[in-house]
Amino acid sequence: MKTFVMNNAGRTLFSALPLLLAVSCVGPAYVRPKSDIPPAYKEMEGWKAAQPRDTVVRGAWWNVFGDALLDSLENQVAISNQTIAIAQAQYEQARAAVRASRAGYFPTLGAQGSATRAQRSATLGQNAVSPGGGGATANDFLLSGDVSWEPDIWGKVRRLTEANRAGAQASAADLESVRLSAQAQLAQGYFQIRILDEQKRILDSAAADYQKFMDLTTNRYNSGVASRGDVLQAQTQLKSTQAQAIDVGVQRSQLEHAVAVLIGKPASVFSIAPAPLAATVPAIPLGMPSELLERRPDVAGAERRVAAANAQIGAAEAAYFPNISLSAAGGYESGILSKLFTMPSQIWSLGASAAGTIFDAGLRGAQVDQAKAAYEATVATYRQTVLTAFQEVEDNLSGLRMLEDEAQVQDEAVAASRKSLGLAINQYKQGTISALDVVITQTVELTNHKTAVGILGSRLSTAILLVKALGGGWDASQLP
Repeated sequence: MKTFVMNNAGRTLFSALPLLLAVSCVGPAYVRPKSDIPPAYKEMEGWKAAQPRDTVVRGAWWNVFGDALLDSLENQVAISNQTIAIAQAQYEQARAAVRASRAGYFPTLGAQGSATRAQRSATLGQNAVSPGGGGATANDFLLSGDVSWEPDIWGKVRRLTEANRAGAQASAADLESVRLSAQAQLAQGYFQIRILDEQKRILDSAAADYQKFMDLTTNRYNSGVASRGDVLQAQTQLKSTQAQAIDVGVQRSQLEHAVAVLIGKPASVFSIAPAPLAATVPAIPLGMPSELLERRPDVAGAERRVAAANAQIGAAEAAYFPNISLSAAGGYESGILSKLFTMPSQIWSLGASAAGTIFDAGLRGAQVDQAKAAYEATVATYRQTVLTAFQEVEDNLSGLRMLEDEAQVQDEAVAASRKSLGLAINQYKQGTISALDVVITQTVELTNHKTAVGILGSRLSTAILLVKALGGGWDASQLP
């Protein structure tokens, strides 16, 4: 195949392309939607700021809890979690869509070759021969190449590429949202397991004390001091507490299975050994409300979808303008193979075409209106996402603050109930109160102790949710 020579008309046609391509893209230029940003968080009043104040949680945010096993599990989430793997594949799909749209910037090249031998009709024109004779037989050898291009004069390809690029960035933000959600779920599940371990320890300790009290009551019954009803009440208290300890084990196993799924392992081969609860609620740096829009991947994803929808308006408006196509072809064609690559066998062509729609019964206008309505929907979604982001921060700020106050009061209740229980047992030994009074006091003490542990679990869970609400240390600058 040989390169063809462009004539004057072709040179004139292609020299005009820079002028044509200088036409700006149709459609509105993108401007980030405005949203109401408060100057400060309302629930900051009374909040204990982290020290130093300019510290932000970044990267492995779970390290602030100081638990080595949690760190190990969180590292496995990013590698083996299947929900994250789905989001990663969707992001790669979006990246491929960007590459596909960029292909519209470039011409399409093609090549073809053929070799045929055919007999023509003997009754047509100059091929006619005498009756009973055959038509002419001829060979046809062809080798050619062609190029076609639709220059992006009106910016449709640019707008589609812009939309796909923003869509890919939104997909990347979605990936980070899924990753952050999985990390937060794992941390919550892990600390719920540790809370249940602590409750199991409390119940086992209480059951041991209740066993001693039942032995005491049994001895008093054998001595004729206590009634059979006292023994049954003590036994009921003991068995009820032992049943609660078993129920904690059921909840723990289910949470353990959920953690296994989060790190991409079968529940049958994964376990977390019981251990004391050593975590404390960390001080979490907040930053300014204006930073929240850059720190939450879901907000970034919603904003990128607004940009994609804006670009789609331009792509729809480009349909009002004609499509201009340029084409060129060249090669060799001959009936004799040995003469295929000779000057007389050369063939070439240059062409340009323009095609536009004159009447479509309002189709293009409807498509533009549809794109504009879709844009308005994404703007509303973005603003709603921003409002939800501030709500989640405020919710968890107030939750942490109030839970801290509740924990202090509950600790005082635990201390008072312990003293009350010790006093009640002494009084029972002296015979001044009944076994029922002791059982009631035991129930109150155990309930207060379990409530205190539950409040600690709520504080840890709320701290995790606050980190998640603040974006987990992510930043919009990380968008590809």
